[in-house]
Formats: sequence, C-alpha cells, structure tokens
Amino acid sequence: MRYFFLLLTLTFSILSFSGCDKKTVSTQPAEVHWDRDMCVRCAMVVSDRDNTTQVINPANGKVYMFDDIGCMVLWFDNEKIPWKDKAVIWITDAKTGKWIDARTAYYDTENITPMAYGFSAHKSKDDIAKNQEIVDFDEVVKRVRKIGR
Repeated sequence: MRYFFLLLTLTFSILSFSGCDKKTVSTQPAEVHWDRDMCVRCAMVVSDRDNTTQVINPANGKVYMFDDIGCMVLWFDNEKIPWKDKAVIWITDAKTGKWIDARTAYYDTENITPMAYGFSAHKSKDDIAKNQEIVDFDEVVKRVRKIGR
C-alpha cells in the first residue's frame, strides 16, 4: 500500500510539473519551399528569392508567405488581421537574399517584383544605388495602400 501512495504521489508531481512547461513559439524565418509555397493573398507560387516576405504570428508561430511585400500589406488590410502590429515580418534582402526585418529595412522603389509593387528591401542604405529613391517600411505601406489592387 505504501508503494501505491508513493507511486501515486510521484505520478501526480510529474504531471503537475509538465503542465507548467510552455512551448516556445519560433519567430525566426521559416524555410521556404521555393516554387511550391504559395502567396497567401494572390495564390501565386513563391519563387522570387529577392522579394519574398513572410509574416509570423507571434502568438502561435504560424507562418504566412507572400511573393511581394505589396500582397502582405493588402492581406493585413483585407483580412483585418488583429495582431498585425505585433507580427514578425521578414523579407529577403535584394542584395544578399538573406532574411532581414522588414520594419527596419530600407526600400528602393523602381524594381521588377512579382506583383509589380516595385519595392525591394535592403539591410543597408549603402546597398541602394545613389540615384534611387529610398523609403522606409511605413512609406511602403502607404504607397501600397494607395496603389491598391
């Protein structure tokens, strides 16, 4: 009988502690399955390695892929995403192809992009040609909303 209560107490303790574990949600860029993943908004296959954007819901880690930053902006608006201000947004650097924070990136404005919004991201202003206009994330959002589609 003593062993039964000891086993019961031990089992209860283990179950209690395991209930306290929180799963960590990753907000790091997800792997892209080029030419297979589809843009959440326009359903075009994601294949342009210089202009891909991904959004991560920080509450659950769900990843949303976009072929163009313009699709992302309009998706936030059209779907009325309540967590958009908390979203983690990654975009590929047009020069290196590496993931960078879309909110802190610098954008040039006259590029050929999958959905023709024309904005390509750069980690550094120095990576943008001297004759190019440079805008920030907020300006990209304003201009995409103005263009619409």
